Amino acid sequence: MIKTDILIIGAGPTGLFAVFEAGLLKLKCHLIDALPQPGGQCSEIYPKKPIYDIPGFPEVLAGDLVDNLMEQIKPFQPTFTLGERAETIDKLEDGTFVVTTNKGTKHNAPVVAIAGGLGSFEPRKPLLENLAQYEDNGIAYMIKDPEIYRDKKVVIAGGGDSALDWSIFLTDVASEVTLVHRRNEFRGALDSVEKVQQLKNEGKINLITPAEIVGLHGEDKLESVTIKKSAAEVEHITLEVDNFIPLFGLSPKLGPIANWGLEIEKNAIKVDTFDYQTNVPGIYAIGDVNTYPGKLKLILCGFHEATLMCQSAYQRIFPDKKYVMKYTTVGGVSGFDGTKKEAPKAVIKAID
Repeated sequence: MIKTDILIIGAGPTGLFAVFEAGLLKLKCHLIDALPQPGGQCSEIYPKKPIYDIPGFPEVLAGDLVDNLMEQIKPFQPTFTLGERAETIDKLEDGTFVVTTNKGTKHNAPVVAIAGGLGSFEPRKPLLENLAQYEDNGIAYMIKDPEIYRDKKVVIAGGGDSALDWSIFLTDVASEVTLVHRRNEFRGALDSVEKVQQLKNEGKINLITPAEIVGLHGEDKLESVTIKKSAAEVEHITLEVDNFIPLFGLSPKLGPIANWGLEIEKNAIKVDTFDYQTNVPGIYAIGDVNTYPGKLKLILCGFHEATLMCQSAYQRIFPDKKYVMKYTTVGGVSGFDGTKKEAPKAVIKAID
């Protein structure tokens, strides 16, 4: 059985930053994630997508953010169970918890922090008769490596931020980019909408609205799509393509976590904003997986929640000690091996 101080379920940005905050308190962390690598959505779904709202980074690629977080927590030597899903949780007589994965791996800790993002995801797929025939043969529901589309003819369908952002990004990669949306109005950020319109005016994006993809064609792989321009038009457009990327969003599911006796509201875990603890003492929820009045699903909010969670976790694990947080700007941080690290830096003190 794997034993640790804080067992973190979910190795996305929020879960990784929790390791740093726990490390400052000399608390050891172990992380469980169903994905084969740390980083959550940032690694699995959009590693090359730029993020603009991380403090201190005017722009950072999602994958680079994960790499930076992994470097930041290296002094604290976290351990991982990857490629396994947290399945059940049991409370022992001593007040600690045992979390068992779908592969039977058992983990024991006095504190459990659920940082599972929005849970597990399934892409929302268009209702096309032969869709499955071209999956991984010209159709993909997320973009992991933009270089796959180098010098290719790409059609993107969707009206949200992902569809807009990737359409803009791929203009410098693909030979031809077409964006199809069933409405004239988009749901994404105004500056992205304006950028797409500008690229259309410059002839760098084919923008077809209101319209939708109604047919897929090809022998062994996708070769063309049929676009229905509007209900009023009889003739459809047939467009030769190499790749079709429907970006209609992802359907989140809490999965087994929903059966752990936690208070759930609209597919998220209710928490107390004092320390982001759930209705079960010792179990916390941080990041996109939780909900409370005024909740914003932003990475930087998850970082804040992780910080307060670790403070509360320390008091739960060491009720007879008083931890005094001073600041994190001078003095080196010691790793668990006793070696001194130049960065990050902190001044901390625990009083018996």
